[in-house]
Amino acid sequence: MFQSSARRSRNAIALFAVAVLAVSCSGKKAETPSGAATGANATSSMTPVQRGEVVAYASGCHDCHTPGALYGAPNFERLLSGSELGWQGPWGVTYARNLTPDPETGIGTWTDDEIIRALRSGVRKDGSPIMPPMPWQNFARMSPEDMTALIAYLRSIPPVKHVAPDRVAPGAKPKGPVLSFPPPPAWDAPTAPAS
Repeated sequence: MFQSSARRSRNAIALFAVAVLAVSCSGKKAETPSGAATGANATSSMTPVQRGEVVAYASGCHDCHTPGALYGAPNFERLLSGSELGWQGPWGVTYARNLTPDPETGIGTWTDDEIIRALRSGVRKDGSPIMPPMPWQNFARMSPEDMTALIAYLRSIPPVKHVAPDRVAPGAKPKGPVLSFPPPPAWDAPTAPAS
């Protein structure tokens, strides 16, 4: 009786393991950005647009600039077209802008040099500063190859007409939903650079 019960337990465990393995193996293959290669030599076999797509996803561009992404439901038909969810902090309220090649509401009229300046120096085409939480400081260290690829990707996505809301000055009330950043604690407070 004991052997038979132990054998049944082992068989049940083995069947369970096989079922788990079968389910995991029959699942959908992990997706990569459209046409992106995988493996050690992935970047060398990609086109600039494919490499730029990887850079955009890895850098978090879609997290803020693709509608619905921060709610767990990105709208891939409106990639990088900006958001109406505000980011509120000591700087006021800012909104992720339209990065599509639309000439009226996106970056369709921006030159490559203007895009590079924005990402490396935090300065918009019109000379105004890019406000938080845009992490332009992170992009400032991007390799020239990755920057060129990112620009190629931005130029390849479909243009979408969408004007993100204008910045709201500190103390003014925004009209829509916002993510709020409290004033920084002493440790994180901005300080003047050492002279």
